[in-house]
Amino acid sequence: MAVEQSHGTDTCKKVDDGITRVFQLFGKRWTGPIVAVLMAQPVHFADLRRAIPGISERMLSDRLTELGAAGLLVREVDEGPPLRVSYRLTESGKALGPALRELGAWAQVHLREGWQSGPC
Repeated sequence: MAVEQSHGTDTCKKVDDGITRVFQLFGKRWTGPIVAVLMAQPVHFADLRRAIPGISERMLSDRLTELGAAGLLVREVDEGPPLRVSYRLTESGKALGPALRELGAWAQVHLREGWQSGPC
């Protein structure tokens, strides 16, 4: 017995605005790994780049700028010489810790080892 269902606007759920905003930022490549590295402590730019294999300086700089604009991290200039720049998470950025740990645990159980979305 077939049940006929209407597929109108009443039956469709709209994506939560908060989820949309989160994935506009975290759906971009490298954003999650950057935040994960910064979770433990402030990190200098060069050390952050070394911690994330495959990311270019330009991409790292762009993602750091986006995360700063979102209020998740701050850029600090360490007095030199040599002049060095470090990045640290704000309280809002640190508040992502539990969610990132949950996502990591989920990946251990549900994503097969070696899975990647692209060629790199």
